[in-house]
Amino acid sequence: MFRILLVLDIFNRTVVHAQGGNRHEYKPIHFSSRICNSSDPIKVVETIRPREVYIADLNILEDIGKREKNFELIEQIARRAKTMIDPGISSLSETYDILEIAQTVVLGTETASLDTIREVAAAHPGRVVVSIDKKHGRILTRDPQMPDDPFEIVSILNELELQDIIILDLDRVGTSSGVDSQLLSKIVSISKHSVLLGGGVRNVEDIETLEKTGLKGAIVATALHNGSIPLEMVR
Repeated sequence: MFRILLVLDIFNRTVVHAQGGNRHEYKPIHFSSRICNSSDPIKVVETIRPREVYIADLNILEDIGKREKNFELIEQIARRAKTMIDPGISSLSETYDILEIAQTVVLGTETASLDTIREVAAAHPGRVVVSIDKKHGRILTRDPQMPDDPFEIVSILNELELQDIIILDLDRVGTSSGVDSQLLSKIVSISKHSVLLGGGVRNVEDIETLEKTGLKGAIVATALHNGSIPLEMVR
């Protein structure tokens, strides 16, 4: 089954509409959504009733506020849907409390080094997803050891016991600009893990393209909120 995960970008306990990776410009989701009249995360989840959710804790990713701020909220969401969360992990110690409340932790190249990814994957086999984060055509990372080539990163990740990998194109997030099936096809061909896409998915046709390309899922928000992808697909 092709997986479609609802994205919840949470900032100050509010679901915001992510567009193009410019996080300081994100607005509450209910201003643009055709299906939700609230930006409260619990109300959004109860309205959409997704099977799986992907949470990005933007307070942590932007170094604003304390991790505890959204924990109770995330725990409530995890009771309602299978939950993976990217809380800006940069060390193994940060993952234990996350995995007490969510099923899966996401480590993004934006915040996690290769050494941290290896360490966390060894400590929590099968409960870790690695997100290869791209912006302006480059890999987002603070780690000088992280390759610039996404294919090289995928090859390194093949050595680890992961649940999935995500190709997250922040330039395409919220833009409905379509998918790069040629790039994704090559990544699928070399990855030993299930590959998911984040960013650019426009409609059901894009979902069908991704499935034919060999991807196992997509994380979506804009196409769901504007009605281009029916609610039944995320349920």
